[in-house]
Amino acid sequence: MMKINDVSKLTGLPISTLRFYERKNLIPDVFIKRDANNYRIYSEEIVEYLNDVKALLSVEFSIEELSMLVDQQLDLSYEEKKTVVEQKIKEIEDIQKQLSKSKKFLKAILEGKASFQTKC
Repeated sequence: MMKINDVSKLTGLPISTLRFYERKNLIPDVFIKRDANNYRIYSEEIVEYLNDVKALLSVEFSIEELSMLVDQQLDLSYEEKKTVVEQKIKEIEDIQKQLSKSKKFLKAILEGKASFQTKC
């Protein structure tokens, strides 16, 4: 069990961000308990979970989308959650295609095979 300072250090997330995630219901209750003084005590598993959250945020998931997926109070069906995830996968694949095109173009510039205003 860890305190919020420990979680912050292990994940690289500021304490204010961890509290924000809690307010947005992005951190499920399963990861948080309260001690006798009502301080938050986090399970060890939260580190991996938060690293996954950071990864998802880096691929254009919004806080609201992630909250919707993990918030047990919203009572979304599996199909509704699946649709959100499938749409995000498609968006990521579209971004990957665009990045691949950009990479090919940049390589062509380096090889002198693309017309570009400045020479490398």
